[in-house]
Amino acid sequence: MPAGVTIILVVFAIIYLFRAVKVIKQYERGLVETLGKYTKTVEPGLVVIFPPLQRIRIVDMREQVIDVPPQDVITKDNVVVTVDAVIYFQVTDPVKVVYEVSNFSLASLKLAQTNLRNVIGDMELDQTLTSREKINFQLRQVLDEATDKWGVKITRVEIQKIDPPKDITDAMSKQMKAEREKRAMILEAEGVRQAAILKAEGEKQAAILTAEGKAEAIKKVADAEKYQIETVFNAIHTGRPTNDLIAIKYLETLQKIADGKATKIFIPMEMSGILSTIAGIKEILSKEKEE
Repeated sequence: MPAGVTIILVVFAIIYLFRAVKVIKQYERGLVETLGKYTKTVEPGLVVIFPPLQRIRIVDMREQVIDVPPQDVITKDNVVVTVDAVIYFQVTDPVKVVYEVSNFSLASLKLAQTNLRNVIGDMELDQTLTSREKINFQLRQVLDEATDKWGVKITRVEIQKIDPPKDITDAMSKQMKAEREKRAMILEAEGVRQAAILKAEGEKQAAILTAEGKAEAIKKVADAEKYQIETVFNAIHTGRPTNDLIAIKYLETLQKIADGKATKIFIPMEMSGILSTIAGIKEILSKEKEE
């Protein structure tokens, strides 16, 4: 065999070998077709096929994402909002995703856009702005049911943004500002109210303490007067003055001397020893008045 022919055969063999030997990665699955018909699914590793009678399709089994471009959606109360979303999916059956739908990404995108309009179209503007979790759940449920026959699992649907028209956004900003100012005024009024309550409570406690002090003083004076009356009463009925009565009368005498009202003073014999003392006190008080 001529050398040129040998070289050609070797080159052809090498090319055929490269086409016949395939390496399936860990996150991939291979679908082998023989004469255009699905034959088997191969796992990751080294695979040998026989081209051109056979060929292999590679399917990525990892979780993937589809970006739903922003689109205008009309809410239930006829407000146009711009909605942007992303869809996360994972292939569960490589055979179905290849042979049941021609372009899964495009089909899922159109399906998401249609159902997004349907879900938001059943809600009013306020609901769409506050119910993202509900929208995500409903949209994921609808897409998951629709794509199940394609061998795909919709894992998550996330609404990235919901933008109302500018005039509505401005109105909402004014409303939020008014609400914040209202809350601030309420808090300020509540603070003033609490301060007034605390002040009134303090004044109340002070008045109570003052009244209690006065009541206690009046009680002590009344007790003293009661004791004086009882002492005088007992002295009258027993016929002779007691030392307590003498002391009381002595104090009353001193008071009258100080006021200059006493003209006649009757002193028991028991107190004759203090006569000079009383006279001296009277003389001192008289001098102080003259000065």
